[in-house]
Amino acid sequence: MSRALPKHNKRRVAFVGGAAAVALSGAIVAGSALAGTPDRSSGTDGARTLAAASGTITCPDVASRLPAVPASAQAEVDRNLTLLRTQIQEANQRLADTVGQGGPNFVNNAILGPLKDKRVATVNRIATAIGRTAARPAGLDALAPCALDAGGTGTDTGGGTATSTSSAAPSTAATAAATAQPAGGAGGAGVGAVSCPDVAPRLPAVPASAQAEVDRNLTLLRTQIQEANQRLADTVGQGGPNFVQNAILGPLSDKRKSTIDRIAIAIGRTSAKPEGLDSLAACTLTQ
Repeated sequence: MSRALPKHNKRRVAFVGGAAAVALSGAIVAGSALAGTPDRSSGTDGARTLAAASGTITCPDVASRLPAVPASAQAEVDRNLTLLRTQIQEANQRLADTVGQGGPNFVNNAILGPLKDKRVATVNRIATAIGRTAARPAGLDALAPCALDAGGTGTDTGGGTATSTSSAAPSTAATAAATAQPAGGAGGAGVGAVSCPDVAPRLPAVPASAQAEVDRNLTLLRTQIQEANQRLADTVGQGGPNFVQNAILGPLSDKRKSTIDRIAIAIGRTSAKPEGLDSLAACTLTQ
C-alpha cells in the first residue's frame, strides 16, 4: 500500500530533479566546448611539423667512392671534399631561408640544380687531381645530383680526410680577377646580368707563398659569377619580387664573403692581412 508524500517532500524532489537536470545540461555544454578547443600541445606539434616540412638536402658520399689518392694530390682532394661539404651546408641554409617562396619547381631550379652544377665541377677537380699521377677515377659525375629529404634526416657531409678549409678551384694561375660581367653574356637577353666589384685590383702585394691559393680563389670568384648568371637565365619568370635577391644575389654574396676571406687569410699568413675586402662581396643585378 502506497502512501502519498507530504507536499513539502514533493517540492523537495522536484527541486532536486530540476537541479540535476541543469547540472547535466551544463556538463554537456562544457564538454562540447572543451571538445572544440584545440589542445595547446597538439598545436605546438603541428607547428613543429610544419617547420620540419622544409626538409634537408641529402647528397651521395664522394670520399668513400674514391680510389687510393696519390700523396701529391691529397691536399687538393681534401680541399675539394671540404668544399663539397660547404656546398651542402649553403644549400640547406638557402632552403631554410626561402621556405614557402617560389612555385612548385623552386627548390629544384634555385637550389638543387645549382648545387648539382657546383658538385659536378668540384668532383671533376677531384678526379683531375688524382688523374695527374694515377688512373683518373671514372663515373664520379653520377654522385653530383642531390635530393630533398622531407623527413629531415640529415645530409652527407662530404666525408673523407679533408684537412684544409681553403677552397679548391682549377690550379691554373688566375691572372684575371673576378670580373664584373659574365663571360659569354650568361645573363641572357632581357633578364640582366649579375655585376660584382673587382677584387684583384684591391689586393696588396701577394706573397709568393700565397700566390697559388689567391689565384685559385680569384678563379673561384669568377666561376661563382658565371654560375649565378646561369641560374638567373634558368629561372626567368619564377618566384616573387624578392626571388633574385633571396635565391641568387644573397647566396652569391655569402659565397663571395667566404672566398674573399680565404684570400685575406692566405695573404695574412706571411704579410699584413688586407682589411675591408668584405665590402666587395655584394653584387647587383644590371639590366
